[in-house]
Amino acid sequence: MEIVWQTPANPPERHDYIFCNGIRYVRPYYFEFISHVKNRWAGKNIVNLFTEEFKGRPRDYYVSAVKAGRIQVDGQIVPISYVVRSSQKISHFLHRHEPPVMAWDVEILCNEPEVITICKPATVPVHPCGQYRKNTVVGILQAEHDLAPLFPVHRLDRLVSGLLILARNASRADLFRQHIESGMVQKQYIAKVLGVFPENEQVVNANVNYNAREGRSTVETGDGNEGRSISMKGKSACTKFTRISTNGTHSIVLCEPITGRTHQIRVHLQYTGHPIANDILYQSESIVDRSSEGLSADRAAAKSSISVDPSCHENHKEEPDAADLKEHFSTDPMCTNCPNLAPKGYEGFEEGLWLHCVKYSGPGWTYECPHPDWAVLS
Repeated sequence: MEIVWQTPANPPERHDYIFCNGIRYVRPYYFEFISHVKNRWAGKNIVNLFTEEFKGRPRDYYVSAVKAGRIQVDGQIVPISYVVRSSQKISHFLHRHEPPVMAWDVEILCNEPEVITICKPATVPVHPCGQYRKNTVVGILQAEHDLAPLFPVHRLDRLVSGLLILARNASRADLFRQHIESGMVQKQYIAKVLGVFPENEQVVNANVNYNAREGRSTVETGDGNEGRSISMKGKSACTKFTRISTNGTHSIVLCEPITGRTHQIRVHLQYTGHPIANDILYQSESIVDRSSEGLSADRAAAKSSISVDPSCHENHKEEPDAADLKEHFSTDPMCTNCPNLAPKGYEGFEEGLWLHCVKYSGPGWTYECPHPDWAVLS
């Protein structure tokens, strides 16, 4: 079998994507993952290193991959007994299956010589990260609109939708970042939350502590038992909230983050007692251990708690039916995901959060995005 390895120099193309039942899939492809040996990895056996650090595949796979030369060190095939040294280059050649995303269009809102703004659909990451490369906003815009290079000015979490600003050159991106870092940019989001949110403006000043292992943040108030102060590990964070409307069951709330911490709006809304109405991660005190499931925290929560009605996704592209879908995908005898279409743990329909970026404004510029359908309460 002739294998053509892809690198970041291989741009995504239209034919890389397949649409089925409202889902955007990426055809599997061969890819070289490159990493350098960290200090804490040095002195470890090559097979043990992969087994301990990359738990998505079984030990037997890594033994076979080293023997077959699909895991190499400094460009050389090594025995399974090989012990790695600090700063060495490790290459892992594999058959890559990207997770699917919902097949909503990436709508271009404004196309200027130096700036593009889009309405980012929920479930699609902004740029290559983790297992995503082609199924990203940047990848889709390159494949479907020949827009490259693009420099995201800010980011939105994968499950968040709304306004995304992308610069067409590095100098314009740097200017935007200077505005953001100097506090000259105002950001506005809207959220659909549980309950009747207070009518008066609410300002939450509470540190946010992000736990990378669990993929979720917590709020720190600084007060321990009996009024004793406690050590603050989180970062200072401030969000202003203003109720737009309510129907007695849900409220639409304008969210204006003054700082930009991970999951800040989500965890601050939880702190007010009005979490985002479909945000299972911040509605429950119990945490699904993503490390044991092999999932992101949001997916782990969704897997156990959310069911999504496919009929609600009216704008999905419909092409081949599921029975014919596998015909469009290549298989590899060493691949642990074949003949599955996607990595384990990624299931069909996935609901985006009811959190939407609507406006960014700075010195001499303002960009806006239309409100989503869920922002109208009946």
